[in-house]
Amino acid sequence: MIPRSLVIAVAAMLVVVVAMGTYVRRMRRQAGTLQSAADLQPVAPPPSGPTETVTLYIADDAAGTLRAQSAQIPLPGGRQQRAEELLRALLRIYQQPDAGHPLAPAADIRSIYLVAPGAAVIDLNTAFADQHRSGVLDEQLTVNSLVETLAVNVPGVTRVRILVEGNERETLAGHADLTDFFDASTIAQATH
Repeated sequence: MIPRSLVIAVAAMLVVVVAMGTYVRRMRRQAGTLQSAADLQPVAPPPSGPTETVTLYIADDAAGTLRAQSAQIPLPGGRQQRAEELLRALLRIYQQPDAGHPLAPAADIRSIYLVAPGAAVIDLNTAFADQHRSGVLDEQLTVNSLVETLAVNVPGVTRVRILVEGNERETLAGHADLTDFFDASTIAQATH
């Protein structure tokens, strides 16, 4: 006679095996659906145009400062596209594994708008803000890096506003105030 506890254990294991099989089958279907949806999204073409030497202002968390770094990047002719490519080049540096000021891989610049004379508006995606490390210095270095890079490389930009998903947001990740424009000359004085 087979002990009752052994019969119950075998039955429980069979239920677990069937449940796991069902779960795996459902996940495979869902992964296939997500993969095919991702394949349908267009990929932006690489920037075209002549490469130019630009100055990117890179945040260094260890030193708590910005440092100027020259880079060769292809820049399109239009001012707005030029501004977007500048900040995307900066973002690629921050998303490298050994970055001195790491940002989340999902962080992105949605768009940049050059509005009133001298004003630029940077529109970040939600992941940029939600996955940003919280802290006064970390957030301020990010803001200063974005503003200084734009002001130095895009002629005429003197004020920069930062939005998240096209909306105003009080802070970047709890500390850096995003409710108003940043004055590029004030940031330049503070970082040099």
